[in-house]
Amino acid sequence: MRIADVLRNKGDAVVTVEPDMTVAGLLACLAEGNYGAVPVVRDGALMGMVSERDVVRRLHADGAAVLERPVSEIMTTVVATCLPDDGVAHLAQVMTERRVRHLPVVVDGQLRGIVSIGDLVKARIDTLEVEREQLASYIAQ
Repeated sequence: MRIADVLRNKGDAVVTVEPDMTVAGLLACLAEGNYGAVPVVRDGALMGMVSERDVVRRLHADGAAVLERPVSEIMTTVVATCLPDDGVAHLAQVMTERRVRHLPVVVDGQLRGIVSIGDLVKARIDTLEVEREQLASYIAQ
């Protein structure tokens, strides 16, 4: 299964934030949507990712003053990305090795979607279920 298949099932809509949004605004966005991380985008181009962990680490280091700073100051700028043709199994391995839970799907520098480790687990379970049904059907014949 490819990432394009995952996006076809879940949709390619992505909630993003601008790099000049305050961290307090980011927290409202994360809380309202129940998101763990969001891409930071300007004019459709991915600039970074920002997660709950990024906020917690900076709050610990800098205190509440970080809430008024722009997201660009706390975001991760070296972001692992993927392509629609990438395989689910390979990306699950990449996410595990890099210890990330979200991968933006980028084509020609433009954000086209996002997949989470949960999306990949669901895709793998769906694939295994289809295989199980096919084996059961084969055995029953």
